[in-house]
Amino acid sequence: MKTHIRLLSSLTLSALLFLTACDSSDPDAGGSPVVAQRAADIPSDPITGIGSDGRPVGQNAYTFFSLRSGQIVARADSATTGWDLAFKGTTILINGGTSGPGNGAAQVMEGLFDEVNEAPADGWTQDGANGYAIPTGSGNGWYSYNPATQTVLPLPGRVLVIRTADGRFAKVSMVSYYQGAPATPIGESTARYLTFDYVFQPDGSRSFE
Repeated sequence: MKTHIRLLSSLTLSALLFLTACDSSDPDAGGSPVVAQRAADIPSDPITGIGSDGRPVGQNAYTFFSLRSGQIVARADSATTGWDLAFKGTTILINGGTSGPGNGAAQVMEGLFDEVNEAPADGWTQDGANGYAIPTGSGNGWYSYNPATQTVLPLPGRVLVIRTADGRFAKVSMVSYYQGAPATPIGESTARYLTFDYVFQPDGSRSFE
């Protein structure tokens, strides 16, 4: 009888430990599938006027964003590892290298967002003296500029794969450069408001599934 009681107690304890592990409230706990999220109308140094050269100008200020929390980070925290991406116009900074104190890096991959299922093991670049990890300029990184319509459009088949400030991984697909993400932006559309889809993997692995 005592043997049966000890066995039952052991099984009960194991079941309790299993249920506790499954019910973990730790947001970084593994085991749950990651899902795509959308960040909408993130200000990217919105236009405040026209410069002496006739080009639109803003406040020359970056907006800092955390892929881990899905929130804009205060500029007062720009010297910390609390952010992963920073936006100004069409420029995107990574929190690493010359742009921040984090371990952030990036690479631009060819392919469909839904089909990039894993971050690469190597090939990572940080922002540095020779340029940014996500290249600037029409056709070089994530966008193209159409001079005929004076619009900025995300390049199809480009996925930004990000190593976050704390060394975890995410993928980003830029959706729009314009407020409200119009399907067909025109020159008069309100620019410098970014919308993008992203997947962040909290468990530290390179998998996006």
